[in-house]
Amino acid sequence: MKVIGITGGIGSGKSEVLKFLKQLGYYVIEADKLSHSLMEKGEKAYNRIVDEFGSGILDDAGNIDRVVFREIVFGDEKALGSLNAIVHPAVKDYIINDIREKTSSNQFEYYFIEAALLIQDGYKSICDEIWYIYADVDIRLERLVAGRGGSKEFYRNIVSKQESEDYYRDNSNIVIDNSADFSLTMNKIKELLNIAN
Repeated sequence: MKVIGITGGIGSGKSEVLKFLKQLGYYVIEADKLSHSLMEKGEKAYNRIVDEFGSGILDDAGNIDRVVFREIVFGDEKALGSLNAIVHPAVKDYIINDIREKTSSNQFEYYFIEAALLIQDGYKSICDEIWYIYADVDIRLERLVAGRGGSKEFYRNIVSKQESEDYYRDNSNIVIDNSADFSLTMNKIKELLNIAN
């Protein structure tokens, strides 16, 4: 089983790539979605988060109140750092164990991992290849405004805080240019996976 990491900046089209990979029938795990599930009551990160932030973040049913918790964490860099220190290792442990299980079951040819901080969080040691989904910054800004609303300036500020294109290129094995029509990206992915068009 080949483990492939998918990364790229905001608006580069990672979600479309993941959707296409799922349509092709491949196994895809998204670190962000996984982190949310690991914060649910009874899951790995839940107790540590409650210990760290207190019961004030819980709703009447004892679940983490996402709205309340988001306000606490994203207004405070230290709190966000504490949350990441709990959640990121839990996500990585889950993925490492999941890869072991999937490898031994021998039912998957490829295992795709998508994570915003794939390179920064040390997934290179887990992945056989890193695919960088690239798109020109102006195209990314247009997509973000069209898809999420808001202004180009708002998203430009987010882009400026993310890693540079050189960083992604230097730490990736494959660059997939997703600036043009998505059919070209699909053809490139099929080529990489040896799928006949």
